Amino acid sequence: MLRFQHISYLFALGLLPVLLILFLWMLYWRRSKLKKLGEARLVSEQMLGFIPGRNTMRFILLCIAFCCIVIGWANLQTGDKTEKVQRKGVDVVIALDISKSMLARDIQPDRLTRAKQLINRMIDHMQNDRVALVVFAGRAYLQVPLTVDYSAVKMMLQNVTPDIVPMQGTVIGDAIDMSLQSFSQKEKKYKSLVIISDGEDHDEHALEKAREAADQGVIVHTVGIGSPQGATLYDPDTKAVKLDDKGNPVISKLNEDELRSIAAAGHGTYSLLSNADEVADKLMDELSGMEQKSLGAVVFTDFTSYFQYFLIVGFLILIIEWILPGANKKMKAKTV
Repeated sequence: MLRFQHISYLFALGLLPVLLILFLWMLYWRRSKLKKLGEARLVSEQMLGFIPGRNTMRFILLCIAFCCIVIGWANLQTGDKTEKVQRKGVDVVIALDISKSMLARDIQPDRLTRAKQLINRMIDHMQNDRVALVVFAGRAYLQVPLTVDYSAVKMMLQNVTPDIVPMQGTVIGDAIDMSLQSFSQKEKKYKSLVIISDGEDHDEHALEKAREAADQGVIVHTVGIGSPQGATLYDPDTKAVKLDDKGNPVISKLNEDELRSIAAAGHGTYSLLSNADEVADKLMDELSGMEQKSLGAVVFTDFTSYFQYFLIVGFLILIIEWILPGANKKMKAKTV
């Protein structure tokens, strides 16, 4: 098995597009300066020490070295020794509303960011539970199946935005249905569903699906995010407040009654998200109070690290980039 010990460090690779943009801008700026002196090709040939493609080669080497160092920093490992262990826990599916109404800022910085903070707090409290992530708007999508790899869930959560779903809306019933499919169908207990939403769009099938989940042994908890007073929505396309067909600002309001009804139908609890730590503690208390199942699992207990190889390659490439000739030696000789 391959894994990264510090997988979050790989986010540093996101700097590569930024470096590429800066490099292209530098090339454009250089050519614009040369054009003021004459034809760019002729001027470059007259420059002392000009080597075509030298800057591009150095940039490519620097990017490769950067990638190697980041991968080494994250520490790629392989599992060498396995051991069978017993654990007790429950299966938890977290269904996150990512409709555009979740970008409302009636709680800071916005509803979606606060919801992500809550999920991260919950995962930090988990030890033996399996967790899955479902996102939904106009339709529901399984992002991460049931797993004990909490770091993978956190990494996937970072990339969740309203733009990853093609249909808008708040179809909670579809989210419940997708979550039920994610659970084991052999058992009627040890399962819980946590729905995080503003509940803005009424879904007539949500209550029916919540009762169906309860019949299958799934406890449904809901978390409301936002305020009953609501807030205007920011439109990223126009970079202004979103307007309806009549030109009035669109107000997104929290529908607590809907979320409370769903929780009651699913034999669970409703919580208003004001403090992420408090709500996470409440939910984890509910989960820990459930009957837990014993699961035998095979885990890796010994790993071999390969960070040193990537670091060595990265530093060697940096040395190669540093010793690349900065001028044409023959041209230097002619100028003596």
